[in-house]
Amino acid sequence: MSDGGADRKAVWIARVGVWLLRLLAHTWRVNRINEEALRDAKTRGPIIYAIWHGQLLPLLWTHRNRHVSVIISEHSDGEIIARIASALGFRTVRGSTTRGAARALLGATRELESSFDLAVTVDGPRGPAGSVAPGTLVIAQRVGVSIIPTAAGAKRTWRLRSWDRFMIPKPFARVTVVYGAPIVPSSTSAREAADETDGLRVALESATAVAVS
Repeated sequence: MSDGGADRKAVWIARVGVWLLRLLAHTWRVNRINEEALRDAKTRGPIIYAIWHGQLLPLLWTHRNRHVSVIISEHSDGEIIARIASALGFRTVRGSTTRGAARALLGATRELESSFDLAVTVDGPRGPAGSVAPGTLVIAQRVGVSIIPTAAGAKRTWRLRSWDRFMIPKPFARVTVVYGAPIVPSSTSAREAADETDGLRVALESATAVAVS
């Protein structure tokens, strides 16, 4: 298939995806836990939402039209996600830790310096699930912003047979969004910040445990 054909396919899949997501998500009942931690962090400037790739769908919906930019990979499936995110009011930064890393880092830095919040799937775009790439911490250290570990869960879901077990809450599901305590890298260099991934992973695991309980 030509690039033009692939682009047209991505456009149509994204259009249908947005329509289906709106139809489904309007039935969800959303509960937010520890939102005061998020509000407090945002009084000091833009923040970074750190999320698991498999929880992306409900978090895109619950944070739509909120002055957020999201880093999305340059892989083929990333184009569809980017178009869906744009339709929900997100700005997008293309790239990841495995492809286009330098461009993603520069773009993310510019978004934060322009007072947009940033969302990063810390184990994306290809996993392994539950791992934390250092990029989020490096960006936070470089710009001087807080990271908010953010998780979503629902008891009634569909799970795709993908590496991240991508979650789709079922109609009328109760979706719980949990915000962890802000994390501010204590390091004085990007190299040192990259060594703080264990703390972020534990915080995301804890937030996820609450979201699915």
